[in-house]
Amino acid sequence: MGRTSTRALIWRSRLADWWANVWRWVLMAGGAVAAVYIVLDQGVANAPMMGIAVGALVIGAVMTSSVPLAIALMAMPGLLIIERVGLGGGDLSVSDVALAAAFGCAVLLGKRPYSKPLRALLWLNLFYQFTTLFTVIVNPYMENTFEWFHAWLLVSGALVVGWALGTAGYARLALSLLVATACVLAGITIVHGVFQYAQGNFSPVYVTWPFGMHKNFLGTTMAFAAVVAYVSPDWVGWTKGWSRAAFALLIVAILLTQSRQALIGLMFAVVVVVIRRRTTGRSRLVLLLLIPAGVLIATMISDQIASQNQFNSVFQRVDWFREVFRYWRESPVFGHGLRYWYVDPTVPYQPPQAELEVLATTGVLGLIGFAVMWIGILVVLWRVDPRFGTLAVAVLLSRIIQAQFDLFWIAAGVSVPFVIAGICLGAMAYEQRDTALERPIATGLGRRRVPVGGFRG
Repeated sequence: MGRTSTRALIWRSRLADWWANVWRWVLMAGGAVAAVYIVLDQGVANAPMMGIAVGALVIGAVMTSSVPLAIALMAMPGLLIIERVGLGGGDLSVSDVALAAAFGCAVLLGKRPYSKPLRALLWLNLFYQFTTLFTVIVNPYMENTFEWFHAWLLVSGALVVGWALGTAGYARLALSLLVATACVLAGITIVHGVFQYAQGNFSPVYVTWPFGMHKNFLGTTMAFAAVVAYVSPDWVGWTKGWSRAAFALLIVAILLTQSRQALIGLMFAVVVVVIRRRTTGRSRLVLLLLIPAGVLIATMISDQIASQNQFNSVFQRVDWFREVFRYWRESPVFGHGLRYWYVDPTVPYQPPQAELEVLATTGVLGLIGFAVMWIGILVVLWRVDPRFGTLAVAVLLSRIIQAQFDLFWIAAGVSVPFVIAGICLGAMAYEQRDTALERPIATGLGRRRVPVGGFRG
């Protein structure tokens, strides 16, 4: 009887191990099929980029047996690539595909239960999604429904990915991959700028290789990495020399792009970090550097206004604001639907301002949800342990400030800061768990373990 029981337990254990690995191989196989389909759909022009994507998937799949979140880690550099992929004609980017793959991996392999602050952020995003559901019902077209799920993935999906990496102890590696990729983009930008300036052209730098990248995408994306390098939390473990070198490289590249919204968002992030100087150790003297940055921004704007060129970015945005506002008044409560510019030729462009875009697409209801979500997110993260919450607040505040002057709902522009915020919360939970294990407290019923610090609910 004893031998039979032992054999049964062994077989049950083996069956459990087998079943625990089945879904991994199913996920890998599905990802491989999707990657091959994308490569075939893209054709020869984008074959090198897709080849790199497939290579990363294969490496992640091979490493999954020893590093469970390898696919999510391999997806980190891909979050900063906005090159479009086919996928049946859908308007997806490499960043979207990388985030979806990382999210699937994080849901299946990430640690649970989620912490209180992460649950609060997920509920806030769910509230926004609920308020925008009405525009999906009122405006029934495919792009509207697809974008509703896409927007949820960019926020909640990104938070879950970051949480999974942070709680697994990969916070340093994940942030290093993001910052290193941004530094590569910065190096490419600087090389483009050197050749452009050598020809006497001092206009904003637009990168054309290895694929086209808009100056505002480059500026805002590198600004996120610059915030991470500037804060350089102690739990990441970077050396001062490395973080300062990365920050300097990124700042030079951002200046070459002449992306005003990136500089403004970065300035607000620096202010947040200085306010919490007791935790971050950053001196108030750095605020003096914001003066020349502010003068540079004011000079660029005043030059465009003085030129009276009706087609420059300042006057063009004013015209767009007027057109979108008039368009919103035709459907003020529920809006015209997410991505309406794909189906309505009268206003064929994405509104270049966050609240205006939300108002036009989802109406007053959606704008209320958007405001509640963002205010709630910043409040929740501000109440988190400053060692972890400062970076999360700074990078997300930087994002919402950027979006006051340009597009908001774009792949990397939303997903990257929320992934970083998720990593911060995951790293905090990881440290709390380790601290709890190291500090047992005797009670009348034995020994129990409690976390230290964290969310002040």
